Amino acid sequence: MGKCSGRCTLVAFCCLQLVAALERQIFDFLGYQWAPILANFLHIMAVILGIFGTVQYRSRYLILYAAWLVLWVGWNAFIICFYLEVGQLSQYPRPLCPQDRDFIMTFNTSLHRSWWMENGPGCLVTPVLNSRLALEDHHVISVTGCLLDYPYIEALSSALQIFLALFGFVFACYVSKVFLEEEDSFDFIGGFDSYGYQAPQKTSHLQLQPLYTSG
Repeated sequence: MGKCSGRCTLVAFCCLQLVAALERQIFDFLGYQWAPILANFLHIMAVILGIFGTVQYRSRYLILYAAWLVLWVGWNAFIICFYLEVGQLSQYPRPLCPQDRDFIMTFNTSLHRSWWMENGPGCLVTPVLNSRLALEDHHVISVTGCLLDYPYIEALSSALQIFLALFGFVFACYVSKVFLEEEDSFDFIGGFDSYGYQAPQKTSHLQLQPLYTSG
């Protein structure tokens, strides 16, 4: 019963992770943030691997899933620090300039701009015409009236990912431990010992009688 409840809970958390990752992937695609898109894709693959390992009793898949969650927590912690400009991202040696942000998030293929910057709750976007700050083929906008600024929305999204990952890591370790214990106990009783098993021999109740021929 405990094993079943642990497996069901892990599958439920994996499903929540999958939904949250797909939602985040959509908004990262809308913002052309290629580095988060790549990370989200790997996370989706790892979550699917975790679901498969849970359903099919594969402890190795769960171990790989748990190892990925450690990296996923680190990545989301970096995203929070990136958007909130915590620590070295805002202090010595210098704050991140726009070119650095473009390289980290988009590999310099486009300008880094979160989709929530212009589409956040209550945001009013006003184009700034004839601005000297505008680069070639780009324009400058002024965003006002947002109920919640986009850095906080991105940080909250990453915090949700960390929350789900921590619970998924705990249950993945628990369920994989249960699977490993079952494999060890099954091996101990001779489940995989082909030498300890002997097929029953068929005994024949028919007795051979000598044949007599009359001359």
